[in-house]
Amino acid sequence: MYMVLVRTRVLPGDLLHDSYTGIAPPNTYKLGNKLFSLKVGLVEIDGKDVKLIPLAGPYIPRVNDFVIGKIIDFDAFSWDVDINSIYTAHLPAQDVFGREFSSQTHSLTSQFKVGDMLAAKIIAFDRTKDPVLTVREHGLGKIVHGEPIKLSPSKIPRLIGKKGSMAKIIETKTKTKLIIGQNGIIVVQGPSEGIVLAARAIHLIEEKAHMPSLTNMINELLTKEV
Repeated sequence: MYMVLVRTRVLPGDLLHDSYTGIAPPNTYKLGNKLFSLKVGLVEIDGKDVKLIPLAGPYIPRVNDFVIGKIIDFDAFSWDVDINSIYTAHLPAQDVFGREFSSQTHSLTSQFKVGDMLAAKIIAFDRTKDPVLTVREHGLGKIVHGEPIKLSPSKIPRLIGKKGSMAKIIETKTKTKLIIGQNGIIVVQGPSEGIVLAARAIHLIEEKAHMPSLTNMINELLTKEV
């Protein structure tokens, strides 16, 4: 027999499932066939599928994550990028200039300068070396306008919502566009008044991510302000 919960807040050591036969998902551990929480978070249980979203903690890079970062330094062969993590990411110059890249004939500052914001994807990371980024895919590259806002990386799923529902509510009601990095950086693009409203909504998610009535709270906040 298993328990069925929907986005229930749990503490370390709480029983999540009493007959779990698979490998323990991230942020959980097993004793026999019993599955327990390792962290404070929101658990989603649907039958035998268990997902635990931590409510706190730094961003840990993962291959294929979409991230937003800031150029903080460069040398002759790559840019250093702050991705809101304990790790500094690197964007190789060859990723931008192609195989014909030469440190003697290409200037890195012709493409990206210190302070530039980037939308990028993590293509390599194994905890023994810093993450490696790419900007070669569609939708990646320099972000030329917008206001960056930080949110705890563990709360990004709440900002997005099921099938993008929460983000869509914020975008529609504030007439903005959200570029959401899995590393906890969001760039809000749109009119200044819309950016202010969207920022308020994001800060409310930061404070109330554990509340089951969060969608109603966001709707109320944005309806009052519109």
